[in-house]
Amino acid sequence: MPVLLSIVLPVHGVERFLPRCLDSLLADTPSAESRFEVIAVDDRSPDRSGAILDDHAARDPRLRVLHLAENQGLGGARTAALPEVRGAYVWFVDSDDWVPEGTVSALLDELTGELERERRGEAPADVLLTDFVHVYPDGGTEPNPWRHVLTGSPLVEGATLAEHPAVFRTVMSVWNKVFRRDFLLGLGVSFGRGFYEDISVTYPALLAAERLRYLDRPCYFYRRGRAGAITSTASAKHADAFAQYDAIFAFLDRPHGHDSADAPDDSDRSGASDRSGASDGHDRPGRPVPGTLRTLVFERTVQQALTVYDTPGLVPVGLRPEFFRRIAEHFTRHRPAGYRFPGGVRGVQYRLAARGSRRAYAELRRTGRLPRELKRGARAVAPALKKGVRSSARFTAYNTFRRMPLNPNLAVYAAYWHRGYACSPAAIYEKAKELAPGIHGVWVVENRARAATLPDGVPYVIVNTPAYLRAMATAKYFVNNVNFPRTMAKRPGTVHVQTQHGTPLKAMGMDLRDHPVAADGMDFDRLQEAIDRWDFLVSSNPHTSEHFARAFPGRYEMLDTGYPRNDRLADATPAATAAMRERFGLAPGRTAVLYAPTHREARGGYVPLLDVRELARRLGPDFTLLVRTHYFHTGGPGDLTADEEAAEILDVSAHPTVEDLYLAADVLVTDYSSMMFDYAVLDRPIVVFAPDWEEYKRDRGVYFDLFEQPPGALTTDPEGLAAALLAGDPEPAARADFRKRFCPWDDGGAAERVVRRVFPTAS
Repeated sequence: MPVLLSIVLPVHGVERFLPRCLDSLLADTPSAESRFEVIAVDDRSPDRSGAILDDHAARDPRLRVLHLAENQGLGGARTAALPEVRGAYVWFVDSDDWVPEGTVSALLDELTGELERERRGEAPADVLLTDFVHVYPDGGTEPNPWRHVLTGSPLVEGATLAEHPAVFRTVMSVWNKVFRRDFLLGLGVSFGRGFYEDISVTYPALLAAERLRYLDRPCYFYRRGRAGAITSTASAKHADAFAQYDAIFAFLDRPHGHDSADAPDDSDRSGASDRSGASDGHDRPGRPVPGTLRTLVFERTVQQALTVYDTPGLVPVGLRPEFFRRIAEHFTRHRPAGYRFPGGVRGVQYRLAARGSRRAYAELRRTGRLPRELKRGARAVAPALKKGVRSSARFTAYNTFRRMPLNPNLAVYAAYWHRGYACSPAAIYEKAKELAPGIHGVWVVENRARAATLPDGVPYVIVNTPAYLRAMATAKYFVNNVNFPRTMAKRPGTVHVQTQHGTPLKAMGMDLRDHPVAADGMDFDRLQEAIDRWDFLVSSNPHTSEHFARAFPGRYEMLDTGYPRNDRLADATPAATAAMRERFGLAPGRTAVLYAPTHREARGGYVPLLDVRELARRLGPDFTLLVRTHYFHTGGPGDLTADEEAAEILDVSAHPTVEDLYLAADVLVTDYSSMMFDYAVLDRPIVVFAPDWEEYKRDRGVYFDLFEQPPGALTTDPEGLAAALLAGDPEPAARADFRKRFCPWDDGGAAERVVRRVFPTAS
């Protein structure tokens, strides 16, 4: 009977764990004529592992043992086993791990189905991905943290990597992947030597596969935190990763991702296809690799290298400068043409790594944030380095100011990481001047350019100046819509008002622990530290209060007031609307459409899911499109030149006050942005364009089904979007229901309610 599955088991120094592993593999299907085999490689193990293997092999003919004369490492041991493989599929299992009961039988059933496809002339799976469970030394377990990327995806039925590139966000090891043998041998790749030896195989295999499949069943128990495991071992060998990266990009640089001249000749292998039961009708791995996939490969390798560098205890102290230099060299060598850095803090990290700015990178890691100008590009890196040098003196000054008494009449305001005068803190500041005139408000801005955007007469301090340090050390009140730097610790007696900056559709705060893609390195311990400093948390509506209480667990008082920033919308007059339309040059009679897509953590940067120029052609000259990208994005929407008979297109991404845009617009088009909740206060049409709802829902997590409770018309394709906009106001009833749920406190009095609760007012 042909062998269907070969399990390759490298063995070295694991006598404590090996019996459990072998029993889990061999006890499942007792028949000696079963369609699977285990090829164990004794990699010159220094303990009794070799004897354990021989003892099991003597009792079970499905186990064959190879004893190597010299230690080869994981990669070398797997390579040594490949000529002995007879199965149509091969699975590489680590000998300190084990598999759940029934796993081998389940895999045999799946692989039998794949061979049936092949007999029908259809492409079988080149790689079968499986689910797994993490197991910790204390016996605790954790489900696969990337399962949400795969469950319900096109991979369940079968797809290419290009059709579901989110695979690159999952674990890239071999032990959760079952490879079609002839496909694997035809790739012309090999396992590397040293640490991270398997990624030089897994990346090419995923890129070249004609068909990937995912089996939504835990098939592997992966042991975490074991002494001696590379994920918990300090070693110079962590730098082996760079050789594996070079091998991956060498594969990408071959014609069509594959050079058949480099493929091994199967004719002299004992695992020829006539013994595997698999034909060679689909053994032509190697497809042209799109630039987007090359970029994903590059970013994933950078992310892994930085994770290794950042993880305490992995890269020895004396070798850290060289390791960081190798990361910068990796950028120089393999950065794709036209590469754009991702948005947010991750983009700042990548820029610093690309330039070898290790000191500035360390400052970012230590304080949690560098000055926001770093997000604008390379020109800001040099000043940041100088600031890093001065940081010690800066915090000495700050600690000196903290010895001064608190100023009971001083309030420090900030918004969006010190970007300027905006959002609910600005509305609270204005109302406090009226109702609590004894409180002196000061705004924190990141630089003089930001200071120049402040309204006339608004006092300010610039980040990291002595005036800033003194204000942060002595203020009685903090008001912010994000968190202040953790180094600016709130003193006893200071009152911190956290306003946040949007009604949440997407998961927030601690709820992101279930969504690792969106969390992307988020430090939940630091988040809890920040929450513990809040005294008040402003809520926009009952929905927000419900979810914020869980997402941000703390001892603060929830202020069920509505969002102060929306008072301006609740009090808007026709004259205010006309003034804003005139400010943006909107001709009378033209319909102004504000298009404002949100940030997508899983993709990074501006994601043009909508062809704005095509939409302009569909709408015609009676419309104007106001395009606003998310403030995290370092790039804009690109060329927005419209045809003569198309709608006018204006890029308003740089306009500092979004409420101005709300007032000017006749209709809002968004996807999952909290802007929909604010704009609903105006009771104007809203159209949701949500072509990637399922992906966004999986990656980010959401608090309600937008398709069940939309704020107006909802579309998933450009044709439907254009039709909804041309229809004028197609879903007023949906908007009314949405407003009833999310705008009950928007009466124009939110800022006053906050000020009267927090500050000492005159009346």
